[in-house]
Amino acid sequence: MAQDELFRVETNILPKGKLVIVFAGLAFSLLISFIDQNSIGIALPTIGADLNCAKTIAWAGTSSLIANTVFQVLYGRFSDIFGRKIVFLGSVGLLAFGDLLCSFAKTGPQLYAFRGIAGIGSGGIGALAMIIVSDLVTLEDRGKYQGILGSCIGLGNTIGPFLAGAFVEKSTWRGLFWCICPLAILSGIMVAFILPKSVVTGDRKNKVRAIDFYGIIFSTSAILLLLIPVSGGGTYFLWASPMVISMLTLGAICMVIFILVEWKIALMPMIQLRLFREPALFAILIQNFLFGIVYYSHMYYLPIYYQNARQYSPLTAAALTIPFVAAQSIFSILSGQYVSRCKRYGEVIWAGYTLWFVASGLILLFNRTTPKWQIVVILIVEGAGVGNVFQPTLVAAQAHSRKHDRAVVISLRNFLRSLGGAIGLALSASVFSNSLSKKISASTSIPMHFRDSILESTLSVPDMSPLTETQRDEVLDAYLAGSRSVFIMWVPLMGVCFLLCVLIKDRGLTRPEEKGESGESGGVTPRGENNIELKDTSKGSGKGRDGLLTDAKV
Repeated sequence: MAQDELFRVETNILPKGKLVIVFAGLAFSLLISFIDQNSIGIALPTIGADLNCAKTIAWAGTSSLIANTVFQVLYGRFSDIFGRKIVFLGSVGLLAFGDLLCSFAKTGPQLYAFRGIAGIGSGGIGALAMIIVSDLVTLEDRGKYQGILGSCIGLGNTIGPFLAGAFVEKSTWRGLFWCICPLAILSGIMVAFILPKSVVTGDRKNKVRAIDFYGIIFSTSAILLLLIPVSGGGTYFLWASPMVISMLTLGAICMVIFILVEWKIALMPMIQLRLFREPALFAILIQNFLFGIVYYSHMYYLPIYYQNARQYSPLTAAALTIPFVAAQSIFSILSGQYVSRCKRYGEVIWAGYTLWFVASGLILLFNRTTPKWQIVVILIVEGAGVGNVFQPTLVAAQAHSRKHDRAVVISLRNFLRSLGGAIGLALSASVFSNSLSKKISASTSIPMHFRDSILESTLSVPDMSPLTETQRDEVLDAYLAGSRSVFIMWVPLMGVCFLLCVLIKDRGLTRPEEKGESGESGGVTPRGENNIELKDTSKGSGKGRDGLLTDAKV
């Protein structure tokens, strides 16, 4: 009877018609968010040249992901204090405002700061969309709905590069941000009118005091102090320089302090360390961290391979992203349907990481003459793998955690994926730049002034018209070597993800407490745990007996 009551509370929140409208608004917001995140990769060489910051332009992506990472976990807490709706709309507003500021950036540092603002908003949209969907549908149906959200992510990854390529070739890169800003506002308006109001219970002041401010400070400090020298070490800074050594040391100290704060001090920690005790949940979370490293590196550095080593136009580079993101979208929907219908996720995750691991190895075949059809086939295989793990891993994580940990698990999963993305972009920038620098410096035929211009702008190829055919080939081979070094980095990381699948036991779509297993999955109620109640104020909404959504604990 208790189980029946639980499902009654979850499934009778909104009538199906209104649920579809709410879901459409969330999906559109998520689509705009990923257009913003993954469109800029195509435009990086052009933006770097225009703002005279080609040496550091990779930070346009890294800064956004760092901001996304730091605030990702906190959005679950903020929604507990202020309500899901207001936090979601605030995130949409930050994304629109950040992109508007980006369109007027005059220097590299300005752009990086404004991308950080947009990243804060983007992180909120990603976290709250998943949390709200988890509030509104049962665990059994969650795979289907989150599979559709995963397809929106893939669609955003398709539209974004084309928008960027079109604006770069036909107009100005600033137009990209002018376009995204009103679309974000439109998505916010949709959600504002259709998402039910949130009624927050509990003492708001006590909840604010419980926010992990020390965790925010030390995690941000650690990430910045570690990523700045990692991204520039060996090219912009000497590894043995006092600055690099000092920053790495301070970053490591801040990271240790952050872990101690999360373990012993924070009332509502950014990271619930107890969640890592469950082997399957540990494997899923580590996989998502490695997922972020490879996925975001792929979205930024494969277009750079197209535009540099292959000398394709931005629009052609954007077109070559379609096989990957189309396969990701299709298999995200199919895997979601499979999980919902068969009540299983294990074989989907195994298949996904197997395909992704194989495709990562096949990408090493890419060279300056690889036929486009081969690129397309390999990217379809990779996209199918990504689609099979992007959302099913989230369903698996929730199946291995208790109901009151749902929002925390979602936020932690997104946090680790974004953290992996930030680290992945920094590592990729370092690997690419060091490999390119080594290859160019070893050349004796390329003129010295041309070598210097390449090292000043590693992500964009200078005008090669003064060079001979042999010199031109050497330059493009150097860019290929840089891209290939990044591709090599992906293979062992995906191999680890594949091996971690051994720890994921398919336990179906019933939570531990629904089986009466109160001691599993780190099932200790978090310190400072509070409840949210989402109230649908419309008439005839099909609410439960008390008219409240009580299954929304954070």
